[in-house]
Amino acid sequence: MKRKRKQYSGAFKAQVGLEALMGIKTTAQIGREHQVHPLLVGQWKATLRERMPELFERDRPVADDSEKVIAQLHQKIGQLTVDLDWLKKKCRQLGLSLHDER
Repeated sequence: MKRKRKQYSGAFKAQVGLEALMGIKTTAQIGREHQVHPLLVGQWKATLRERMPELFERDRPVADDSEKVIAQLHQKIGQLTVDLDWLKKKCRQLGLSLHDER
């Protein structure tokens, strides 16, 4: 039987990673205290170190990416709506019933 992987919240990861970044304790000590494998502590520490500069950047390109994604999703919704309408029309023409039609 497979065991489910343990999932940690972002706040927990940040707390443990920050503790490791401070360097007061070793990753093994931090891992033991928080019941986390030391490799995870090291990964979270590295992630924090890599992403910290992003917190202080003024121009965030993330907003541009999210706007593009939203535009793509709206386009996809429109296409799916057109497809659904076409399928409903064809089903009516063929005399087929749709269970979900309202």
